[in-house]
Amino acid sequence: MDDMKQRLCDDLASAFPELVRCFQHDLYSGLRRMNSHADAEDLIQETFIRAYRALEKYPSARILDLRLRGWIWTIALNLGRNFARDRSRRPTPVELFDRHGSDDPDPVDFDMWNRLLGTLSDRQRRAVVLRHVVGLNYHELADALGTPAGTAKSDVSRGLAKLRLVIEEQA
Repeated sequence: MDDMKQRLCDDLASAFPELVRCFQHDLYSGLRRMNSHADAEDLIQETFIRAYRALEKYPSARILDLRLRGWIWTIALNLGRNFARDRSRRPTPVELFDRHGSDDPDPVDFDMWNRLLGTLSDRQRRAVVLRHVVGLNYHELADALGTPAGTAKSDVSRGLAKLRLVIEEQA
């Protein structure tokens, strides 16, 4: 990561596509579990646009001090929170169903996981998804959530405990 941060300082336009390649799949996996496929894609694009614009303005010293993974996730989560707030103010659209199957490359049963994750508080859901779907370590998770590492660990632990209870109740 330090090498990438140095390249971002030296030539942002050339190094930024590598940053996108490095984080795009983690962002999609995490945001997809919190949003629809199309919304996750939109949020990822907006995350990278905002990241690029911010990096353009940052001095080299600030870029070198960034924890890129946590920083990118902070942007993504803030955008997701704003998106959810804005969406709640709009009328609910009619859901369309594909009767001919899905071309989604991810065969995960999203309905089941969305129901399970929906039993968690927003805070616990974000923590569990970022830790166990995206794979952020606790320091990155704490950066992304804007909480101390101990709080992030507690949110993950409590979220997993609640998921276990819900799964056991369904069995």
